[in-house]
Amino acid sequence: MPATAKDKPRVRPAATGGRTPPRRPRRGPTSPRKLYEQLRRAWDRPLTAYYVILGSALLITGLGLVMVYSASMIQALRFDLPGSYFFRKQLLAAAIGGVLLLVASRVPVKLHRALSYPMLAGTVFLMALVQVPGIGHEVNGNQNWISVGGPFQLQPSEFGKLALILWGADLLARKQDKHLLAQWKHMLVPLVPVTFMLLGLIMLGGDMGTAMILTAILFGLLWLAGAPTRLFAGVLGFAGVLGFVLIKTSDNRMARLDCILSTEMGPEGQCQQAVHGIYALASGGWFGSGLGASVEKWGQLPEPHNDFIFAITGEELGLAGTLSVLALFAALGYAGIRVAGRTEDPFVRYAAGGVTTWIMAQAVVNIGAVLGLLPIAGVPLPLFSYGGSALLPTMFAVGLLIAFARDDPAARAALAMRRPGTRWKTMRRRVTKRPSGER
Repeated sequence: MPATAKDKPRVRPAATGGRTPPRRPRRGPTSPRKLYEQLRRAWDRPLTAYYVILGSALLITGLGLVMVYSASMIQALRFDLPGSYFFRKQLLAAAIGGVLLLVASRVPVKLHRALSYPMLAGTVFLMALVQVPGIGHEVNGNQNWISVGGPFQLQPSEFGKLALILWGADLLARKQDKHLLAQWKHMLVPLVPVTFMLLGLIMLGGDMGTAMILTAILFGLLWLAGAPTRLFAGVLGFAGVLGFVLIKTSDNRMARLDCILSTEMGPEGQCQQAVHGIYALASGGWFGSGLGASVEKWGQLPEPHNDFIFAITGEELGLAGTLSVLALFAALGYAGIRVAGRTEDPFVRYAAGGVTTWIMAQAVVNIGAVLGLLPIAGVPLPLFSYGGSALLPTMFAVGLLIAFARDDPAARAALAMRRPGTRWKTMRRRVTKRPSGER
């Protein structure tokens, strides 16, 4: 009778000495607590902030290029320009901004501090030059531009944000080293007067939106410096009264304030941009109408590739697209806060906190205006909207955050371990030398 498979003797593997290897325990489903612990450990790694800042900034910029091309095509054809006109200018600005990002991420922190004063002086000079007749140019009612040749224009106030952050961070860091920040006059002077000088130059051109962002940067620096509540409330109250007066004395600003939560355009179309922005978001649904399929960019929505590009994103990519953009900005902001919170260098803390305040405040103002929750301030969505003058300093600021994330001692050690040959040499040093006769 032939032997069956059940009767055949079992051959034990020789590699285990004839013993059957133990079975591996089956892994059950990962519990939410274990998943949370894994994510927390991953986030606590030294290079996490470095990769999050770099990845989120590049993704926002890349998606912004796609949406600028889609949103600006019809706008370019209306002005008898090639359909890719605005996209090519934005792509050139992104390429130059990428070089600036790389340079800023590799420059030592000491050099950033040394460049802060020349950058502030140059920015103030250019902002004053804007008000000279024949040199400054007016765009959409705001005279804040300088022509640099051909179709290219420069808005010095965008570079004023970066200059204020670097100069203010260096100023506060030096005063902290001398233990002077405990006195309110040293905390305010000369930071607040210089900021008000920049605000005055900006308001001469009528740019209320940039003035709001510059004020947010000032408050961010004061908060990081540990300003007491009374002092903080006093500066905030003064800025609020000044803003109220500036809004009350301008019919254009009052009209923008009246368009908050508006669902009707008004008898003369005052709220056309705000209402059609809501229409664009509402018609997008969950996943949008598809890239290039927007209806609002065909003339109904002014500035579809600039201030209201988030509305076109919602119309073409839907709620999924807008939430993705919000998630990328949230990741960038949280990583910036981590860099500012974990450093021991006061300059790095102030500069990283100032850059994070700038990008997050500008994103909130832009998206809040598109959603109809805030007045239309005319500020672009950072790294996303069309505009080289806004993109270049923002990418340089992202390079600053990357440089600060790399400057962390733990991050430097982790990056050093990844250099070619470092790991092998380190492992060889850890091996204990055996006696000559030992195998």
